[in-house]
Amino acid sequence: MPSRQTKFWRGLAVLLLCAAWAVAAHYASAGHGPADFNTALGCLPLVFIAAVVARPLSWFWRGLIGGGLGALLFLLWPHLRQDVAWLYYLQHLGMHLGLSWLFGRSLFTPGDALITRIARQLHSAPLSPRHERYTRQVTAAWSIFLACNALLSTLLFFLAPREIWSVHANLLTWPLIALFFLGELLLRRRVLLPEDRSGLVASIRAYRGMQSGNRSGS
Repeated sequence: MPSRQTKFWRGLAVLLLCAAWAVAAHYASAGHGPADFNTALGCLPLVFIAAVVARPLSWFWRGLIGGGLGALLFLLWPHLRQDVAWLYYLQHLGMHLGLSWLFGRSLFTPGDALITRIARQLHSAPLSPRHERYTRQVTAAWSIFLACNALLSTLLFFLAPREIWSVHANLLTWPLIALFFLGELLLRRRVLLPEDRSGLVASIRAYRGMQSGNRSGS
């Protein structure tokens, strides 16, 4: 098991890498630098997502996904490099709408809301009515926040200079998400009892445990 110091340096390295990518993506989507480099940088998240999706699959499906993505990028490359900001915009929009749908869908399907399910995974005792109501409200709040940020991104992309949109999409998105997390944490401390509270890391682990359980059960 990695030591606490190893985890710290690993986390710091990931944070610095994400910050460097955000700055590079800002300059790229604003139109600065070589078009081919900016396009390649914008394609990295797509390649990463494809690798994550293909990882548990057989070699046949890995090759099919990799080959299909490579062929698609090859065909679209001349169009992407002409206005690379579209590539970054669609990724930003897709991430926000996808996550908003993930949170929001759980409010209207049978069973618990997403954050309620995570809370049940973390606590062995049954959730109190207050705790259950709070987790449902937070699930709705995340869905609305992500949808609103997607709407703001779209308005800025079409109505404002590209550099203004890029500042919001590439430099301010993650600080805004962090501020939302912080606000929810402070509200949680006021609303919930100490034994009902859980941290971000524990929640992420619980969600991963839920996903692993779903895969093993399917």
